[in-house]
Amino acid sequence: MITAWVPAVGRMVGRGSAPVTYALIVACCLIFLISPGSGLNPSYGTGDELIAAQRAYFERWGVVPVELLSGKPRAALTAVTALFVHGSWLHLLGNMLFLYVFGVMVEERMGHLQYALFYLGCGSLALLAYAIAHADSGQTLVGASGAISAALGAFLYLFPKARVTSLFPFLFFLPLRFPAWVVLPFWVALQWAAAGQERQGPGVAYLAHLVGFSLGFVYAWGRRQGPSRVKASGTATEGDSQP
Repeated sequence: MITAWVPAVGRMVGRGSAPVTYALIVACCLIFLISPGSGLNPSYGTGDELIAAQRAYFERWGVVPVELLSGKPRAALTAVTALFVHGSWLHLLGNMLFLYVFGVMVEERMGHLQYALFYLGCGSLALLAYAIAHADSGQTLVGASGAISAALGAFLYLFPKARVTSLFPFLFFLPLRFPAWVVLPFWVALQWAAAGQERQGPGVAYLAHLVGFSLGFVYAWGRRQGPSRVKASGTATEGDSQP
């Protein structure tokens, strides 16, 4: 989950339309609310019954590396469905915050259709990369972290000077403004360090974050569009595998 490593909160510079980003946020929220993960749907029961329903739900719609690599058609679809499944309220809210903060400007630059394909493609590839690296794992992986990390990577290339107001725990949550080229590489360094200590079992898929971020940055670079300058009149404040 991204927010566990980058405690930044804010909003974008720019006032354009981003229907794909907003639709993704609404879809993820609605799916979570009706799923057993939210704990709000009484049809899934309570206690052990609810836990069993959550496990079955994640196994059905999330990525299980050993099954994804088996080549079964249904398992292949989970590389997409897992992007809309979240394991907890914190997981969901953290991901949606980052998607809102970074996704809108990236969508405005790329265009709606291209951004939608970019989001789904990079997110699925990030999950696939994680599955390949953990080919024997039966642990379920869910969440939009890989896709949102791709948006972060594209944002860094497209808007390196966009200023982000960040809250860092080790600085007593003092709000500080930094350009994206400072904040996002710092986030990548944290993900890299955490990925080196990654173990089997429930947790955060740091490798999927790194792969997604790299794909997003390379894709934006490949489009040959130079970085944009942020207008001084805008407001730039800022702010994600089953937990």
